Amino acid sequence: MQVISTPIPDILIIEPQVFGDDRGFFMESYNHRRFQEKTGLEVEFVQDNHSRSIRNVLRGIHYQVQAVQGKLVRALVGEILDVAVDLRRSSPTFGKSVGCVLSATNKRQLWIPPGFGHGFVVFSEVAEVMYKATNYYAPEFDRAILWNDPQLSIDWQLQGEPILSAKDENAPKFQDAELFD
Repeated sequence: MQVISTPIPDILIIEPQVFGDDRGFFMESYNHRRFQEKTGLEVEFVQDNHSRSIRNVLRGIHYQVQAVQGKLVRALVGEILDVAVDLRRSSPTFGKSVGCVLSATNKRQLWIPPGFGHGFVVFSEVAEVMYKATNYYAPEFDRAILWNDPQLSIDWQLQGEPILSAKDENAPKFQDAELFD
């Protein structure tokens, strides 16, 4: 397993070791001890989430204001641009974002700690995304920020018009969102 730093130090790209041959491949998608040793983080994942989306679906920017979640995200099928936005007012990277292409081919994972918003857009015909979460889904604390808020200036690298849920179309702007201290 290799850990790659990003412009926001708390966001990490994880590259698992993949063993491949003419039969296919094998990899450990998660090993608690190795994750802790390589990242220096002690996290406990309590829930796995799995979504399937078609090309140009954009999900996010989502987060929970209480029962906050850290996420370890990967694409099992297809290719996505995964984006994390720092929503911690006290952070030197507040309002900044990191994007990383995750795919079934590159097998990369993105660690997004609590205090960040998360979203992704699908580049392939279809994508299946799975992520481990450090806290349970709590709908009463679920929040979203408008995906294309000019204050955030996220380059989603769109390849067409995004397909959005009503929640994402009507999400508040960054300046009006409930954020973290």
